[in-house]
Amino acid sequence: MSTRKERLGKLVKVQEQLKALHETRHATFLAHAASAEAEAKALVEHFGSSDALSSQFPDLYHRRIVNAVTRKEASLESARQEATLVAAATARVDMVERSYQEASRRDERERSDRERLELIEQKRSEE
Repeated sequence: MSTRKERLGKLVKVQEQLKALHETRHATFLAHAASAEAEAKALVEHFGSSDALSSQFPDLYHRRIVNAVTRKEASLESARQEATLVAAATARVDMVERSYQEASRRDERERSDRERLELIEQKRSEE
């Protein structure tokens, strides 16, 4: 059976991976929001010009602009939710790392104590 320190070490790795996943998802949502915003701005600029297509199909342009703005808002909301998950994951990583460090210190103390006891026993047996 593995020791508490080993289990906590594995848990730290898993928690860090989970945090990285949330950070990646957060960045992806922000990138999608920026892309949708750029698309909406480009459509508005193109719609404002005296282009034949924009004047012939104004409903299509309006729909695409609304769709891009809606995607931007949805992506920003998803990014906000992921930011909350990143914060929670960060707190979990910190908590597990503290537990891991405490277990490491305890194991080190126990190992040192065992070594000292062995030295004392060796000295007694030599006398």
